[in-house]
Amino acid sequence: MREYLLTLCVTVAVTYLLTGPVRKFAIAAGAMPEIRARDVHREPTPRLGGIAMFGGLCAGLLVADHLRNLNGVFEQSNEPRALLSGAALIWLVGVLDDKFEIDALIKLGAQMIAAGVMVMQGLTILWIPIPGVGTVPLTQWQGNLLTVALVVITINAVNFVDGLDGLAAGMVCIATCALFLYAYRIWFGYGIEAAAPATLFAAILMGMCLGFLPHNMHPARIFMGDSGSMLIGLVLAASAISITGQVDPDALALFAGGERNATHAMLPVFIPLLLPLTIIAIPVADLVLAIVRRTWNGQSPFAADRGHLHHRLLELGHSHSRAVLIMYFWSGLIAFGTVAYSVSSATMWIVLAIAALSALGLVLLLLPRFTPRAPRWAEGLVPPRYRHAARAAEAAAEAAVREDEASEPAPPRPVAAGVSGVNGATAVGPRSRLPDRRKAGSAR
Repeated sequence: MREYLLTLCVTVAVTYLLTGPVRKFAIAAGAMPEIRARDVHREPTPRLGGIAMFGGLCAGLLVADHLRNLNGVFEQSNEPRALLSGAALIWLVGVLDDKFEIDALIKLGAQMIAAGVMVMQGLTILWIPIPGVGTVPLTQWQGNLLTVALVVITINAVNFVDGLDGLAAGMVCIATCALFLYAYRIWFGYGIEAAAPATLFAAILMGMCLGFLPHNMHPARIFMGDSGSMLIGLVLAASAISITGQVDPDALALFAGGERNATHAMLPVFIPLLLPLTIIAIPVADLVLAIVRRTWNGQSPFAADRGHLHHRLLELGHSHSRAVLIMYFWSGLIAFGTVAYSVSSATMWIVLAIAALSALGLVLLLLPRFTPRAPRWAEGLVPPRYRHAARAAEAAAEAAVREDEASEPAPPRPVAAGVSGVNGATAVGPRSRLPDRRKAGSAR
């Protein structure tokens, strides 16, 4: 655990320290697109934050390769090399898209190629356990197609949810934390070394997101862009594929007597493809709803709009920060609830706690629709949004009158020469006392 934490801290530090220079580079390179109709931010913000995140990924893998216990991951498995090669390809495509706006179909093809590169190096799903049936081995083509599909779905789900400051990085970080706990339990609790790569990938992905979040929280100073969203989506998919498709279920069957019985009885412990889908449940739901909505309206599934889940939260009346926190809450509830259920599925308290938290989440989600109204005697003590409609309208009219009165030009008053902040003087200090001898029409 100490080596995993060291790798996490190095990844956080490298990503955080690289983001500042990357922001300056993005501004100099002109990677600051104009405000689009679907955007929420109001000022042009540089992209290319994925460059810093890729640097954190490389630093985390490099440090892990030189640690005594984690070095075995690189010696016994080719998965780290597969991840790095696929991540480098998808990151390069994302950087080009952040600068030159690549067509959506070209990006989709690049995502399939990146997934294929990882499959060719051994990062693929080999089998899936099915309740009542046992372990079902997949043919090479079945495993490859399922792996490519899972990678492409995860990448686009994360890319679709990247619409508010800090939303994608925070949701992926929360989901990856749950995945790390699950993978570490399989690796340490059951002694299965095949779960070590997924544990390492999850630790590095958490570091990438944590290092980037301070620069990306509202108001964001830099966006991760497609170079970052597609990158963390691919790493998340690689972690899920490694823990679900590479771990031999026979090792878990030793604890329940018989492979079929073990697969059926321990399904909550070894959730085959359900855990990755529950970890990205919110982004995948947003992706599916977006495709259905656009197809129903006769648009291309890749056409951009303002109908995503985070846009709906803003329309309900939530602020930017509260909408992000609500998405965090649901992402954490689904991911950690699944992991908790996998640990002890027979405990009813876990189900009751998840149900109670879900009810609380629904109340928070619909809170703007049920804005409480203060009694009339206390209306002067609460903000206008909590007052009755008549009083609120009257207060708004009074505020408009005061604003009009304040906007009338005030009579001029003499100002002492050399006072900072008046007549165009800068905030650094008073303007120069030397007279300007240039002519009025001269160029400045």
